[in-house]
Amino acid sequence: MKNRGVEDVLLAVVDGLRGFPEAIVAVFPDATVQTCVVHLLRHSLDFTSYKDRKPVAAALEGIYRASDATAAEKALTAFETSEWGRKYQAIGQSWRRAWAEVVPFFAFPEEVRRIVYTTNQIEALNSKLRRAVRARGHFPNDDAAMKLLFLVLNRSEKEWRMAPREWAMAKAQFAILFGERFTMAMAA
Repeated sequence: MKNRGVEDVLLAVVDGLRGFPEAIVAVFPDATVQTCVVHLLRHSLDFTSYKDRKPVAAALEGIYRASDATAAEKALTAFETSEWGRKYQAIGQSWRRAWAEVVPFFAFPEEVRRIVYTTNQIEALNSKLRRAVRARGHFPNDDAAMKLLFLVLNRSEKEWRMAPREWAMAKAQFAILFGERFTMAMAA
């Protein structure tokens, strides 16, 4: 009988939950863990006053739009020494704490970064699944719950608008970065 569990994780994009990256690496030691850039930005803007949000967000853009990890770290240092970085020191500190999970992002070309920078799509799908379960209330058995979830996923799949060429580029990059692990996962 074939194992239906997750056997390997190549890339995990996580939000700001404490301990989540460590938990993933504990179970899947070869996994690359990346933080959700959108969550990191939102967290950063939580430190700012409302009137400062747009200029601070624009100042942070230089970090996550950098060409590589070295340029991104220089941009982070520049942000920390800027007017906004001095005014909101907690932002630079939060980026530094998450830096080990930000750096994997820069291994990808820009086309792939657009796919792996956020967990928002996954959160939206989870929200649809929770809403469907909550509306139903209870289920006579596990099969009934699984059928409802299948139907929600099937309907949601028809709404997805990701361009296939972006996924083709992502798969090519994953094949380079993860080698045989990726090829084996695609064959399974």
